[in-house]
Amino acid sequence: MKARLSPRVHRLLGALLGTLIAGSAAATPQADAMHARHAELAPRLESNGFQRPIHLQSTQHTGDLTGEVFAVVDHPFATLDKALKGAQRWCEVLILPFNVKQCRAEGAGASQRLTLHVGRKHDQPVAHAFQVNFDYRLAASAPDYLQVALNADEGPLGTHDYRIVFEAAPLDAKRSLMHLSYSYGFGLTARLAMQGYLSTVGRDKVGFTVVGRRADGQPAYVGSMRGVIERNTMRYYLAIDAYLDSLSAPPAQQVERRLKTWFAATERYPRQLHEIEEAEYLAMKRKEIRAQSPS
Repeated sequence: MKARLSPRVHRLLGALLGTLIAGSAAATPQADAMHARHAELAPRLESNGFQRPIHLQSTQHTGDLTGEVFAVVDHPFATLDKALKGAQRWCEVLILPFNVKQCRAEGAGASQRLTLHVGRKHDQPVAHAFQVNFDYRLAASAPDYLQVALNADEGPLGTHDYRIVFEAAPLDAKRSLMHLSYSYGFGLTARLAMQGYLSTVGRDKVGFTVVGRRADGQPAYVGSMRGVIERNTMRYYLAIDAYLDSLSAPPAQQVERRLKTWFAATERYPRQLHEIEEAEYLAMKRKEIRAQSPS
């Protein structure tokens, strides 16, 4: 007599078969490269000064700066793939840092754009902020890999070739690896403006890379323009993470949740990222988001 399997066993076997089929599918080369990078960075992701699985690095050449973050996030790849496609979604991410005064998306399909207004850390009229026009491009979309690119040819004070590149791949059913790269070029005008900032209000600002030890044994952090690019890259990464975390809240509560999550995350690194108090930040951002919301 042939034994009959219970419905529960059928479900378990079906789930196992689905997992085996999914696991046997060939990974895209980009996903393979992400997994190789994860293996290379594993020791630094597991143990670092961030107290979370993050690796941050920066480079400065004659006329350009680049900051990069690799991070393991506790979100399935499907969540990232759905949440981070489209210029409007990226405006909802990029409005979170304190110095972004407005972000507007327009266009559709392959012709999507973002207009970003960047200014001071305090309340400031959009008309007095610097405007940067980004082209949005879905560079790659596969079942195991996503890449989004935001490009702007020109920026304020002679800066140019702004590039924000986001890519992600699944690590397992619940976690993903993401990589964020932020870079731009600069000329003499921008260099002089930055030197003026770094010699006055920004003289005590530092980045995250440890470049030595002070006399008291405490870490000495990178400063100058590399410190600037590291701080900004970290703010953008925390904005992406806060945005993803907010999606589990009811829609009416998501904006408030991501604002509070982003601010709390930056306060974990006060030496680098503290700028204003929470009440001022929340009041300013609520006002800015209301102003840019469709009527």
